[in-house]
Amino acid sequence: MTLPVERKQAVLRTEQFLKDLMDPKKTPRVPRAIREQAYRCLKHYPHEYDMEMASEQAPAVFGEWNPEYFR
Repeated sequence: MTLPVERKQAVLRTEQFLKDLMDPKKTPRVPRAIREQAYRCLKHYPHEYDMEMASEQAPAVFGEWNPEYFR
């Protein structure tokens, strides 16, 4: 069973993973097409504000949102 806190962590980790894919210093030898795809995924990825709204509207899914907890 996935807990709300685990869902939040998954969202944040995925965001960081995509950002790392776009950075040649962190992920050398990644093909340009993959970097471009990561960029396209992040273009509409939920930001902190979106996650706050999701937490308020669906607390059973995302629970209390505290971005400092995950940094």
